[in-house]
Amino acid sequence: MATQAAKQRKDNGVNEFAALDTAAALAKLDTRMDGLDSQSARSRLASVGPNALSEKKRSLWRQLVSYFWGPIPWMIELAAVLSAVDGDWDSFIVILAMLLINGGIGFWEEKSAGDALDALKGQLALKARVRRDGKWAEIDAADLVPGDIVRLRLGDVTPADVKLLEGDYLSVDQSALTGESLPVTKNMGDIAYSSTLIKEGEMVAVVCATGAQTYFGQTAKLVQTAGAVSHFQKAVLRIGNMLIVCAAALSLLLIGVEIARGMPILQLLSFVLIVVVASIPVALPAVLSVTMALGALALSRMKAIVSRLESIEEIAGVDVLCSDKTGTLTKNQLTLGEPVVFAETGPADVVLCAALASKPEDRDAIDNAIIQGLSDASVLEGYQQTHFTPFDPVHKRTEAAIADGHHQAFRATKGAPQVVFELCALSGEMLDQATKAVNDAAQRGYRTLGVARLDDGQTRWQFLGILPLYDPPRDDSKETIAVARDHGIDVKMVTGDNVAIAREIARQLDMGTNIQPAGRLADAAADDADGPALAARTIEQADGFAEVFPEHKYSIVKSLQDSGHIVAMTGDGVNDAPALKQAEVGIAVSGATDAARSAASLILTAPGLSVIIAAVEEARRIFERMMSYTIYRIAMTLSIMAFVVLVMLLHNRYPLTTIMIILIALLDDIPIMTIAWDNAELSPKPVRWQMDRLLTISAVLGLLALIQSLGLYWLARHWFHIGISETQSMMFLRFIVGGHLLLFVTRTRHPLWRPPYPSWQLSIAIIGTQIVGVCFVAFGWLMPAISWLSIGLIWLYALGWMLVMDWVKLKTYRFLDVYPRSGAHAWMHIKQVIKPISLRRTH
Repeated sequence: MATQAAKQRKDNGVNEFAALDTAAALAKLDTRMDGLDSQSARSRLASVGPNALSEKKRSLWRQLVSYFWGPIPWMIELAAVLSAVDGDWDSFIVILAMLLINGGIGFWEEKSAGDALDALKGQLALKARVRRDGKWAEIDAADLVPGDIVRLRLGDVTPADVKLLEGDYLSVDQSALTGESLPVTKNMGDIAYSSTLIKEGEMVAVVCATGAQTYFGQTAKLVQTAGAVSHFQKAVLRIGNMLIVCAAALSLLLIGVEIARGMPILQLLSFVLIVVVASIPVALPAVLSVTMALGALALSRMKAIVSRLESIEEIAGVDVLCSDKTGTLTKNQLTLGEPVVFAETGPADVVLCAALASKPEDRDAIDNAIIQGLSDASVLEGYQQTHFTPFDPVHKRTEAAIADGHHQAFRATKGAPQVVFELCALSGEMLDQATKAVNDAAQRGYRTLGVARLDDGQTRWQFLGILPLYDPPRDDSKETIAVARDHGIDVKMVTGDNVAIAREIARQLDMGTNIQPAGRLADAAADDADGPALAARTIEQADGFAEVFPEHKYSIVKSLQDSGHIVAMTGDGVNDAPALKQAEVGIAVSGATDAARSAASLILTAPGLSVIIAAVEEARRIFERMMSYTIYRIAMTLSIMAFVVLVMLLHNRYPLTTIMIILIALLDDIPIMTIAWDNAELSPKPVRWQMDRLLTISAVLGLLALIQSLGLYWLARHWFHIGISETQSMMFLRFIVGGHLLLFVTRTRHPLWRPPYPSWQLSIAIIGTQIVGVCFVAFGWLMPAISWLSIGLIWLYALGWMLVMDWVKLKTYRFLDVYPRSGAHAWMHIKQVIKPISLRRTH
């Protein structure tokens, strides 16, 4: 079905002009060979629009508002409202500042990433030579309209879909559009597509379609419907939903009990305010955004530009990499293989004869490959090319008249093997051997050329041999694929070339040779009731896919995603753009077209795939930082909420004041932003958000933190009989000290005394925070002072609990490794409660 759709798209629209002769095409476009006049061109430009692809962009104010709309912003905004209602304007100002900082950081990071992508975008063809008012002129390609007469020549990028009218031929590289690795010959009457590169020749053409109506533009339309929801967004929303439920439940419990106790409404609002403020992970989105932003900066130093911050954590979880072949796994340049010799001469003589039948200044891809195959290109200086007949689709060979250094003349030719066979009148056993050599090369994915020579005075061409040509793998591709496999990533080739070529390249790269024709998969999925399921299994098991249209690439990525994989897609052409957009991680390789870059979330500016592996390693470290902080933040939030509510219900007293809770949030979270610089472990396998596991670890550590807090409160009030004001100061210091010690526990799943050790940035930030926290309670800033002895005992108490919590953490991880579904079962009932009231993201 996808193949038929692609063919239908190619048979409609601009291709209707292919069947028309020159006069009919000009008449249909209401133009002439002298071109349009300026007034007509302006009128058509106003009617059809500029020769550019339209792009829908969200306005800056919508981006900004989106950061104040969602579960966590709602919680912060509710706390601010309650502060205002209660007349606590100091708290209102602090909470409002926290909200603005949180939203501002997210907005700035998204805007910066968008600006980086915009800086990379360019026009498909900046300038075009057009005949207006009977004169040739150079104008912006965006100003072209249907009916314009343009001139195309070597090195030009075709500025629109055009019908060729005058000239001998064009050799067009349309690999970025169709995936074909070799240039295609275009003649009078043919259609040349927008964004293709002219490799040889010069012709005059008429513009048939511009902008979104081009073949380029219609392929790009697929991008608009593609896109996957970020796992990062899902995880943050899920955490926010859970904390909202907890905050709502505890608030309702407090309200019910305190109303029964007869508490005044304003005082009750203060109670609720404390619970809500305590339940807000104020810096969660900001810390995660800053962590990813710094990761993006690190990747930019590796020659990789991130256009979507969320893609950094998606890279960490990639387990399937769909890689385009031409220009990605291979060099996108033809290379000469080992010649097959048939005459009484050597391989070097066969290559030399073919090189003499070439014209270096034409910069033809085949000619360049042959000339580069010479052991010493200076040998050509001993020969003089007196006449050259270029390749054309009729004769399918080049021919040159040559004079050597001894003034002896001969002729050399190279071209399609069957044409050269006929030219040399091959027959019998030699014809069979030559045909077999061509077929064997084709089975290995090689294109072949026949080479012959005709000496002066002879009447029969001498068949010298066969030259195989291939597009070789990049030097680092094999190693990169092996490293990717070691990182738990399955690499699948996706190419528009035929199965034989794809299989040979895959064999050379040790990717496996189970290469499936994409069209066959699509037809099987459409013709059989069990086809979709069978196709999905085949896609998952295949090593790669050949003969692929853009629709196939999109479907392959979507099928893998539906099977539970996190997919990365690399590519460089327009035909890759839909799949690049659909994949969680679209990677535009060095030299990619603008369409591929705009669809991708990671843009490589240096050649080779080794950057991808470096990006994966960096992304996994970033993910570990985000995971450790998230566990810490949830555990702290749950312990503070439960502690405040339990003490208020049991003792009807504030265990912390409102300003203490706000200071705890600031002193905990603002320095913790340095976790983005922390040293982190490198997971050998793909990682992703495992919410059941994350919540289990968080709950266990949160419970221990709650017991730690309740224990200190009981000791202070009932063992040492300390007053409530001083106890509040002690509890404030306990949350400052214990909170950061808890971070040392959560930052690694191994014992906290093993490497990787905390970075100096994180260490200095925590030390500075502890000094500030001690000063608050020692000197009585905004709270009653406590003795230095009490401060020392609280530190010893927290250090002892840190060792206990680290031991319990190790046991919990070990239990979850042995019984991985235990966490899921434990949270199954909680999910059923949260699910009906989960809030959807609306921006």
